[in-house]
Amino acid sequence: MLRIVVFLCVAAAAVTAQTTSVTQCSRNPGELPLNAHVEGCLTPPCLLPQLQDAVINVVFHTPRVLRSMTTRATALLQLGAITLPVEYNLAENADTCRFLTNTYCPLLAGEVVSYTLRMFIEPFFPVGTSLNIEFRVVDDSEEPVWCIRMPIQIVAPLAARSAPAISPTPSNSTLSIHT
Repeated sequence: MLRIVVFLCVAAAAVTAQTTSVTQCSRNPGELPLNAHVEGCLTPPCLLPQLQDAVINVVFHTPRVLRSMTTRATALLQLGAITLPVEYNLAENADTCRFLTNTYCPLLAGEVVSYTLRMFIEPFFPVGTSLNIEFRVVDDSEEPVWCIRMPIQIVAPLAARSAPAISPTPSNSTLSIHT
């Protein structure tokens, strides 16, 4: 019995260590999932580099039988006193069932499901942009399954922040690297 209690405590600590602070959505309906973790971010605002995938691992409880699901993203741009919702097309990443990691669709009511969402940070997102974003999953009837809200900030691509300077040498056409 003691082993079970110790195992459950260790498992709970591991889940807590991999949790990003997210809040309930304000613009879109949906309950919070059991857990959400943005890779590389425990405390928002999450810094998301351009030209890379933001990876969000979510564990949720199915509220009902789900035949199919779609993931949606809404960026909430603040323009003075006005909040402008902008839907972001997740393309093939919107098919939630394709990215379940511990099961597959259709899902039964009451299942605990692990899901990995990937969102490519396009180059047209200006570096330095700070905004709130809501990620939500809906079923084939557009009924909410879950929804999370978090502040993000777009940062320069990782290669631009860590790449050494490259310049040609004056004596020939080879390149030299200056670090």
